[in-house]
Amino acid sequence: MQHGQASVTALGAAGHRAAHQVLERGLVFADPLALPILGPDADHAIALARERPERRGLRLFIAMRSRFAEDSAARAIATGVRQILVMGAGLDTFAYRLQPVPDLRVFELDHPSTQAEKRRRLMQAQIAEPRHVSYVAHDFERGSMIASLEAAGFDPGKKAFVLWLGVTPYLTEEAVFATLGELASWPGGAEVVFDYSNPRDRVTDAAARAHHDQLAERVAASGEPFRCHLDTPELHARAHELGFSEIEDLDRAVLVARYLPDLAPAPRPGPGGHVVRMATAA
Repeated sequence: MQHGQASVTALGAAGHRAAHQVLERGLVFADPLALPILGPDADHAIALARERPERRGLRLFIAMRSRFAEDSAARAIATGVRQILVMGAGLDTFAYRLQPVPDLRVFELDHPSTQAEKRRRLMQAQIAEPRHVSYVAHDFERGSMIASLEAAGFDPGKKAFVLWLGVTPYLTEEAVFATLGELASWPGGAEVVFDYSNPRDRVTDAAARAHHDQLAERVAASGEPFRCHLDTPELHARAHELGFSEIEDLDRAVLVARYLPDLAPAPRPGPGGHVVRMATAA
């Protein structure tokens, strides 16, 4: 991110979520607030999606990762989890679509500039900030987040569910594993859903590699380049070492089979984008 500026890629992801509501009618992921929070920028996002059909694959991946993460969060809430942490919240609207649940708290953790821009857009769209939402400023490259969370009322002694979408590719590998280690250390237990991509040289499909290169070029031009790619077996091994005992990892082929079974041509299994859910035993 550029110092003092809101995240450009957070705005881009919000644009893909908004375009999905119009172009696919929210087939995979329904978000009635996706367009309002963007305001006039929604028209640009939809027009760009129509002009650039090659962006459809990324749009659908973003819709699928949100669907998987929010379905997982809903199950956690149904089983009694009352602390939800949205890390790198961007313009995500999950907390504003939740039905009221007694004692539920949602902590949105993000860079101060991006957080300020989100709250400006919420006010402009007349989307109320629910009482269950707390805003916590944090830079993932600058160490532990627990002190800031505890100051906002977070209790690491109670189980937490964490949504961490569209963030890890822009961090260093050291910061990614430091954050996972911190989550795994919470005595109350943690369950986290995040997305990641495999190293480019592992992607054998020529079209998928070309798409990766184009996307990498765009985000680099925005000032927020990709910095972290993760090898799947190594990620799982290190996660187990940190204390995660349950890992559910979905590549693009599995996601499409689950949420878009009629999509043609169906992607082949293998290296590329993944969404993974991890949980500690506590």
